[in-house]
Amino acid sequence: MADGAQSAEDPRSARTPRSTPDTPDAPDSPDAAETDAQRRRRRAQFLRELHEAKALRDRVQPRRVKAARMRQAMRMRTFRW
Repeated sequence: MADGAQSAEDPRSARTPRSTPDTPDAPDSPDAAETDAQRRRRRAQFLRELHEAKALRDRVQPRRVKAARMRQAMRMRTFRW
């Protein structure tokens, strides 16, 4: 019950920012818009790196890529509208 009273007193304790103070891009007092922008930048960077890693894997393992294409083609042929 004490936890509920504590969270009612301090609404910021329920939601903590994802960035840690030791990261260089973490501001001293982040507001919601800045935090969302940082999250979107981190997500975009992650998706770029993920796409790059998948492309690299496709280049170095062509047999796996061909098999995946064949499986996808089979799925599309057996799909019913």
